[in-house]
Amino acid sequence: MTDGAAATPRVRVWDLPTRLSHWTIVILFVVCWLTAETDHMRWHRIAGYGVLWAVWFRLAWGFWGAETAQFRNFVRGPAAIVSYARGLLRPSNMKMPITVGHNPLGALSIVVMLGLLLTQTTFGLFAVDVDGIASGPLSRWVSFETARRFAHWHSINFNLLLIMIAVHLSAIAVYRFARHESLVPAMIHGFKVGVPADKAPYFVSRWRAALFATLIFALLVALVNFR
Repeated sequence: MTDGAAATPRVRVWDLPTRLSHWTIVILFVVCWLTAETDHMRWHRIAGYGVLWAVWFRLAWGFWGAETAQFRNFVRGPAAIVSYARGLLRPSNMKMPITVGHNPLGALSIVVMLGLLLTQTTFGLFAVDVDGIASGPLSRWVSFETARRFAHWHSINFNLLLIMIAVHLSAIAVYRFARHESLVPAMIHGFKVGVPADKAPYFVSRWRAALFATLIFALLVALVNFR
């Protein structure tokens, strides 16, 4: 092995549950979008339940999951975020060390995205269309007027999500072409190059993830079938 290879080992930074929840949200969000556009509301609701399940799982994993998945290990305050953003604007800092998990700006993006997704799916549970035909499972617990307001907020929040997705994709492109750091492959196979071996994060049992996934699925089924 060469000295350069030894200095930049390939280190696993993302565990399988984190990666699966990420791509589940991505795929099902697209399904939700397409089914809404084509008026396949039954499949829209099913995909929406899937997004809600994945978001709940990711939130739980953010407290009891792997080191790089835990919010306490990557969420930073405003000062750290501003400092990191200023550093990126300096050409000399385009070669800054690769972070093990989420950098401060990426962490902010993750938190905002999860918040918007949670809001979107929650609004959808209570929303109803103008004819009162296509409706969320909890719309029966509110008045028609209130359910229509939820539908309106559901639509507005979707536009906010599109803006955040555009920002997220732009950031990925900047890192790829300005810093020569590819973020997408790491979220597929879980490994990063350039992370010191002694900085490798710890992981937890996948059985914990399976338990969380099962409990959250049961909770979601109980919620959407609640009478």
